[in-house]
Amino acid sequence: MKVVKLFLIGFIIGIPLKNFGQDISLHQQFNGRYDYLAIGNTLNPFENNLVGSFCEILPSSQADLNLNTGDTIVAAYLYWAGSGEGDTNISLNGNSINSDLLFNVTYTENALGPLVYFSCFADVTDLVLSEGNATYTLSDLDISDVLANDFRYCDNRTNFAGWAMYVIYQNDDLPLNQINLFQGLEIINRNVQEKTIVLENLNVIDNEDAKIGFLAWEGDNALNYGETLSINGNILANPPLNLANNAFNGTNTFTNSNTFYNMDLDVYDIQDNIQIGDSEATIRMTTGGLDANGVFQADLIIINNIITVLNSQLPDATIALDDYDLNCDDELLLNYTVFNINSTDILPASTPIAFYINGIVVGQSNTENEIPIGDSESGSIILTIPDGLVDSFELTISVDDDGSHNGMVTETSEVNNTFTVTIELLQLPTVTTLPNVLKCNEGYDSAVFNLIDAIPEEIDISTIIGFYESIEDLTATENEIFLPEAYASINNPQTIYVKVETIPCFDILQFDIMVENCPPYVPDGFSPNNDSKNDWFNIQGLYNIFLDHELVIFNRYGTLIFEGNNDTPWNGKANRGLNNLGKLLPQGTYFFILNLNDPNYKPIQGWVYMNY
Repeated sequence: MKVVKLFLIGFIIGIPLKNFGQDISLHQQFNGRYDYLAIGNTLNPFENNLVGSFCEILPSSQADLNLNTGDTIVAAYLYWAGSGEGDTNISLNGNSINSDLLFNVTYTENALGPLVYFSCFADVTDLVLSEGNATYTLSDLDISDVLANDFRYCDNRTNFAGWAMYVIYQNDDLPLNQINLFQGLEIINRNVQEKTIVLENLNVIDNEDAKIGFLAWEGDNALNYGETLSINGNILANPPLNLANNAFNGTNTFTNSNTFYNMDLDVYDIQDNIQIGDSEATIRMTTGGLDANGVFQADLIIINNIITVLNSQLPDATIALDDYDLNCDDELLLNYTVFNINSTDILPASTPIAFYINGIVVGQSNTENEIPIGDSESGSIILTIPDGLVDSFELTISVDDDGSHNGMVTETSEVNNTFTVTIELLQLPTVTTLPNVLKCNEGYDSAVFNLIDAIPEEIDISTIIGFYESIEDLTATENEIFLPEAYASINNPQTIYVKVETIPCFDILQFDIMVENCPPYVPDGFSPNNDSKNDWFNIQGLYNIFLDHELVIFNRYGTLIFEGNNDTPWNGKANRGLNNLGKLLPQGTYFFILNLNDPNYKPIQGWVYMNY
């Protein structure tokens, strides 16, 4: 017997002990080359409905586990039950076992009032893997105080205790089966006479060796009123052990025992009751009927679990997010894997995948290839994050989803197709303001700047992504300044934005470039002789800078001979007075007054020598 523990998608672990919901519902589904075996034993010395002289249980009981060579243990689940609120700690082969789940159910008999019964569940896979085929002894199940302090249990002959263990195993020689294990704790009696469970998401391709089993408590062989187990309307029987009208009669089908007092651990062959092509199956359990005198009678039956083994071939798509990368451009790169593990058929190619952010579909993809049983396929996608999100968002990836929450593939389970994670948005980049950069006006409130000179020495120039004229361009990495070493400003002042690469995003530097009117430089001479050199009175740093300036020229006698402005520089000719208008003036010394019309400067006076 091999003992290899397999990991199952959706395996229930880490559930704290508590009073759990009583409805019998799906606990675990296994899909693959699986089957199961059940063992257990009663702790009642007799059937309590026939022998009224005892009001105690046995200190222990045992059962043998005999798996075949080639059977690989997948899971082992232990159940124990009895009268009262519950004993949540017992021993199995000397090992202390604490209950993972505690079920309680209340039976009300008008004459006696409410009576509480319990069942405990524990995952004992590790212990059974260690022990293997062996005799298993359950002990330390103690309900003595309950029976001693509440006479109603024994007076009502509903004093019982016992245990059972289900072992799920895998074998390569088995067909591809689907095992459904339902558990809870429900009563059927004179008040509630039936329990119905519908198995969905089937694709029966072969009904050979199909079976159904159950674990129930408090059934009495002597009370056989309308006790049936049926599937798809067909009442099951396994004579002589289990008759059609006495399904809950203290028997163990696995050992062919009819002394399994006040508990039933039975299994039925249902290959004639389920058809190839069936997509669902209905299980029904009943109690209650008329006795020989025409009086309605019903046994108290406490149903703990139901298990089915069906040869059903279906895929089961699940998906997981492997990792993601959120960049600064509001793009989200996802790497994901689609699995077909808990399955009995291939997952077809082009199975759709939908991606949701806060419930809104933002992207779609699909599988590329057929995914065999137990295999997987990885993929990736880039999503654009919607505007308006603040701190975080919920990402849901959903396989077998066409983008409107509709599936395209029939699966063994339709409730395990999604993976959800909360993703934190990147923090806004840090903005650092650098000192302003000031240059002299080179004309029309503009100057040429080397923007790189504004970067502090501690910042590596190689980490600069680019210089930008707006924060919008920086964020979008668009319209980068082409030649930052020789940039002509367009406004005064003007803010320059610098994008610097950092982890995980970028930082922002900003500084203002400003121009000012610097003092003009007045030459002491010029020569208007048309040699293209120094042909006019070129006061440097004046024209197109001090746009409102006024320049007046006087000859040596103090006579005004020229008035100029930004549009009229002096070229050695007079434009005022009576003589020499439009002609070159004689060479010599001339005097000027330059009024800059700038509140930061006083008028400038001086002389200039003109010669030819």
